[in-house]
Amino acid sequence: MPLALITGGATGLGAAIAREAHDRGYEVAVLDLAEARDVPWRSLVGDVTDEASLIAALDALGAVPDLLVNNAGVVQFAPLLDMTTEEFARITAINLTGAFSMARLVARGMVERGSGHIVNVTSIAGIATSPGVNAYVSSKRGLAALTELMAQEWGPSGVRANAVAPGMIDGGMSTGIYQNEAARARRSGAVPSRRLGTEDDIAQAVMWLDSEGASYINGHELVVDGGVTKAVMSLIPRD
Repeated sequence: MPLALITGGATGLGAAIAREAHDRGYEVAVLDLAEARDVPWRSLVGDVTDEASLIAALDALGAVPDLLVNNAGVVQFAPLLDMTTEEFARITAINLTGAFSMARLVARGMVERGSGHIVNVTSIAGIATSPGVNAYVSSKRGLAALTELMAQEWGPSGVRANAVAPGMIDGGMSTGIYQNEAARARRSGAVPSRRLGTEDDIAQAVMWLDSEGASYINGHELVVDGGVTKAVMSLIPRD
């Protein structure tokens, strides 16, 4: 039974990925700042910005995961001029440096074993930048580049690294946005698929990348956005 470890897995998108992995027969563990309760998988408490706590959590896990999903992340909306250096550094520390720290620790065991797969959750915000999303944009674009580097350096040892870039998802950190019906209608109307994505859409994409059918995919960022990042010309009037 393969072992999947999901960071930021207590709630939201991470919990959806954990459920999908569990339903597909994986042994599942999640790592989060808070313990996940009443779930049929292991819950580890750890902070991706604190390497000592990650080491302790992995020691408690007692095994090298077959699949690591770096999902832990935060967002803060503000113009660049209004954002402090400390706020920028905090977001980067969680979204980018935290993913690197966890991946490096887990990859050591994967490389030694000769197999493993790392999936980093990026964002379309790192592909099509948007004002006001500041450090989130740069951290997610950096994570996409880091994914490519992981694939190049660890691929020869049998370890794959890929990314999934969610689009406009009705869930997780975006839940509050879509409680506004006008925002929901405006945003879903801009998507070629004419709907918002769901947490399950992303969870299934993550787990497909870990399937046998995707075993030759390495260093790829899979965009799961209903086509919105390719739709810019459709939003510009021709008359």
